[in-house]
Amino acid sequence: MIQTPTPTAVVLSPVDLSVAYRALQRMVEGALALAPRLVVAAIIVLVLYHIGGVLRWAVLRGARRWSEHENVELAIARLVHAAVIGVSVLVAATIAFPSFTAGNLIQLLGVSGIAIGFAFKDIFQNFLAGLLILITEPFTIGDQIAVDAYEGTVEAIHTRATLITTYDHRRIVVPNADLFTKSVTVLTAFPLRRMEYDLVLPGDVDVDATRARLLEVLNRVMGVAHTPGPEVLLMRIDPTTTTLRLRWWGHAEQGAAQATYDRVLTETRRLLRPPAAAPSSAAPAPPRAQGS
Repeated sequence: MIQTPTPTAVVLSPVDLSVAYRALQRMVEGALALAPRLVVAAIIVLVLYHIGGVLRWAVLRGARRWSEHENVELAIARLVHAAVIGVSVLVAATIAFPSFTAGNLIQLLGVSGIAIGFAFKDIFQNFLAGLLILITEPFTIGDQIAVDAYEGTVEAIHTRATLITTYDHRRIVVPNADLFTKSVTVLTAFPLRRMEYDLVLPGDVDVDATRARLLEVLNRVMGVAHTPGPEVLLMRIDPTTTTLRLRWWGHAEQGAAQATYDRVLTETRRLLRPPAAAPSSAAPAPPRAQGS
């Protein structure tokens, strides 16, 4: 005969919430005790932040008196502003947490420095690249540069990126790290820029006479520099064609360079293709009838 087991009763002990209540009470009391210090720390951060802005403005204004380099002024002002913000954070941490010391900061940076470095690597890289660009001045605000597929005028150099305005009035945001590590062409680094155009003429053209006429045209075109002067070089001779290269110097700014380029080609076309003679306005005489 099979015996069935008798069920056992489960007795639930009452839950003691006093431990959780005391822990929650200690957390609330600690937060209330910490709140005044947090408020004071926040106020100090805000005040020092605005003081840093004032110091940045004062540094910019004072630097203009002894430095003619706008980029250096911006770099010094940003370093001063960043230093003031760093000091404000340390002061606020000391007020909010009285036990916080410089040794604790070093330990914190040692533990979390790697994680912060990886998390903010791009930000730090762009910030440092921006400072180096402002200090070394490979280009300045207002210069026309070309990097990768972009070309335009430098509008501003910020902490993270540099703003470039293209010639068709579009804004390009280029990270400072790219400008610091990649090849950048500064189109307006010098006052003048050399331009050239290859002119293909018939093979039997008189090279000396044509060269003299072209030089005369280039010397009278507005925007072509006289020092160094323009040149007309014989580049290639074929049985059917002769190639002459027009070479001249003009203003480096893109708008002025394109305008000079247009005037050179326009005057060259007029020289090589003179306007056709205007047709006579007199009506032709009617044919005379021939007698038999």
